Amino acid sequence: MKIKRFAEAKPYAAPNHYDVRGLRLQGFEEGGPQRFWVGLSHFLPGGGAGPDASPLEKIYVVVAGEITVRCAGDEAVLGALDSCHIGPGEPREIRNEGNAVASMLVIMPYPEKTS
Repeated sequence: MKIKRFAEAKPYAAPNHYDVRGLRLQGFEEGGPQRFWVGLSHFLPGGGAGPDASPLEKIYVVVAGEITVRCAGDEAVLGALDSCHIGPGEPREIRNEGNAVASMLVIMPYPEKTS
């Protein structure tokens, strides 16, 4: 078992994100998860990411506030404890369209290693 306290979480910057602050809760460290990592993103009002696509699948779990997700012509507003899966290569855009900070867990596999 590896416990990481919230106070120990390190910030990270995600590409093509704006008005977002990310914290790495688990992963990218010795003794941590082997196949995936978990981040916590805080989206300021008007903050978001994309539109873009990633070769890696991901899961979003909203823990507070609301996040609008647009993907392949579909749009959904996710509230607390709603989740969504974005497949590899699937274009997506996410945005906090409300006036309160929205927080979301992001669970993703590690990037493939290139030689």
